[in-house]
Amino acid sequence: MNPGAIVSEICDQADDFLAGVTKRDEAKAGIAEWLTIHYSMLLPADRKIVIDQAMRILVSEGFFERSAGMDE
Repeated sequence: MNPGAIVSEICDQADDFLAGVTKRDEAKAGIAEWLTIHYSMLLPADRKIVIDQAMRILVSEGFFERSAGMDE
């Protein structure tokens, strides 16, 4: 499995499955749940890498500075 591809998939779908989430800890939990549903066999170390990278991207894109899931 390619963690980078999984991170891209998460970030591409974040507006949908994290709709209304504005707190980072809630987003991490949502990403973890999404990973459990879609990539249950992902090793714990890889899960951490994916969650951390996805969060960095979402923060850098300003995901938590706006109403998540809403078009601007």
